Amino acid sequence: DIEITFFDDAAPKTVANFQKLAGEGFYDGLIFHRVIKDFMVQFGCEHSRDPKSSRCGTGGSPLGRVQDEHPASFKASNEIGTLSMANTGQPNSGGAQFFINTKHNAFLDWFTAGQSRHPVFGKVTSGMDVVRAIESTPTDHNDRPRTPVEMLRVTVSD
Repeated sequence: DIEITFFDDAAPKTVANFQKLAGEGFYDGLIFHRVIKDFMVQFGCEHSRDPKSSRCGTGGSPLGRVQDEHPASFKASNEIGTLSMANTGQPNSGGAQFFINTKHNAFLDWFTAGQSRHPVFGKVTSGMDVVRAIESTPTDHNDRPRTPVEMLRVTVSD
C-alpha cells in the first residue's frame, strides 16, 4: 500500500481530478509505465493496461486537461515522496498521469522555473518503501519495467 495526503487547498482542481478518476476506477489495473531510478515513478496512462502496447505512456485523461495550479502562497517543491502532475511540457496539459518523486527534483517546480511545470498536489505519508521497490525494478530502454508493476486498486478515503 501507498498512502497519500492531498494538498486540497493548494491544488483543488488537480486533487479533484485525481480523486474523481480514482473513484471511477480509472487507475485500477494500470501499470507504472515509466520508472527512472533516482528520479521518479510514473503512472496513470490509460493505455498501460497492456504493457506491450506502443501507446503505453501516451494517454491523456477521460476528463480532459487540468488547468495548471500554482498559488503564490504555496511553495511545495518536487521533493522526495511528493505526488506531481505529469504533462506534455505545455501549459495546462496535465490529465491523468502523475508521478512520485524519488529524488528532490526542484528543477520541475513552477516557482523556481518562473512558469508552469509540474504542480505538486500530494505527498506519500506511508509506503515509501513500496515506491522504492518500484523504483528499483529493472527497466528497458524506454524506462518501462521489464516485469510490469500493476496498481491493483486506487481508493480515496476521508
